[in-house]
Amino acid sequence: MAAVLFFISTRSVAQNIMTLDQVLKEIESNNPSLKAFDNQIKSEDAKVAGAGGWMAPMIGAGTFMTPYPGEGPVSDMNKGAFMVSAEQDIPNPAKLKARKEYLKTQAETYFLGKTERFNELRAKARQLYFDLLIANKRIRFQKENEQIMLTMKKLAEIRYPYNQGGLNQIFKAEGRSYEVENMVLMTESEIRTKKIALNALMNRNPANELSVDTAYIVTFNPVPNLDTTYLAETRSDILHMQHNIHAMEANIKQMKQEAKPDFRLRFDHMSSYGAMMPKQFTVMGMLSIPIAPWSSKMYRSEINSMNYEKAAMHQQKEAMLSEMLGMAKSMENEINSMQKQVANYEKKIVPALNKNLKVSMLSYQENKLDLSAVIDAWEALNMTQMNYLDQLQKYYQMIAEYEKSIER
Repeated sequence: MAAVLFFISTRSVAQNIMTLDQVLKEIESNNPSLKAFDNQIKSEDAKVAGAGGWMAPMIGAGTFMTPYPGEGPVSDMNKGAFMVSAEQDIPNPAKLKARKEYLKTQAETYFLGKTERFNELRAKARQLYFDLLIANKRIRFQKENEQIMLTMKKLAEIRYPYNQGGLNQIFKAEGRSYEVENMVLMTESEIRTKKIALNALMNRNPANELSVDTAYIVTFNPVPNLDTTYLAETRSDILHMQHNIHAMEANIKQMKQEAKPDFRLRFDHMSSYGAMMPKQFTVMGMLSIPIAPWSSKMYRSEINSMNYEKAAMHQQKEAMLSEMLGMAKSMENEINSMQKQVANYEKKIVPALNKNLKVSMLSYQENKLDLSAVIDAWEALNMTQMNYLDQLQKYYQMIAEYEKSIER
């Protein structure tokens, strides 16, 4: 029975472990801010569907050339008529097409906005996931160090009655063990906070249990021969700006269609009040003249304004690409330097201080060293381990920023 319960418990814990890829997929599928973009895209698609519509027809009814009452006797010819009128504006097909093309660019704007937002969320999720990896390493170190100090305290208590150690050493070891206990509490609180934030990004209940894959290895994979061409094809904000330029061009094209005429068709039917007068009708076609100087100023000045704005956007894009490339290259250099520092901690500094502590503990057991010296060695290792984890966390943060900068 105990074996069955252990199997179920182990399986439950395993099911709660989420890899980084699983977390990112959950965010992409369920994050509310990303879903909002989906509805905005649908909204713009609906506008595109109605872009070819015409204005509603106008109908009217009333009298036509009817004398005022009291004008005296009038002939049948001058009694006027009852008139029914219908009028329809007919837009220029080229204008409708240009407007439809412009509206299509607006839907793509929200799609690119969604990509930008996901890149931000992905970077935030990576950082939280990496922080949890660091916190798990930290709490493991802290519990090991706490256990070491508790063991040394017990040894000191055993030796004290035999005058092989001072009472002050026991209290010093006890104080250090309580300090580590506080550090463990702080780290546990940090882990809970990070898990709540990660669950929130996935739109899950903040109280849901979540475990990260502690076997996950964070690696730095720089883009070979990184240049502005790569960034221009990858960065969603640059793609968004390029799209804005394309949208501006579509708007300019739409504005240029204002130089083309619109049409209007009108039909009037008249039934005379005079018995001897025939029914009459009027059919009239009308054409706007937008090239008239007093009407062309508006769209021509608007086109000039948008051309200047488009040129400015091109220049902003080039400036952003240059700045982004410089930042990415700087991060590559800094990450490579941090990678060497982390390797020194892992392969040289921490192992050396760990050996120092073991030798000190052995010497204490052989009565060649007092407990204070052992505690000093323990403190040196403890502090170095925390410094190592702080440096490792900065290294992971820099990798997350680099991945964000290259949209990967």
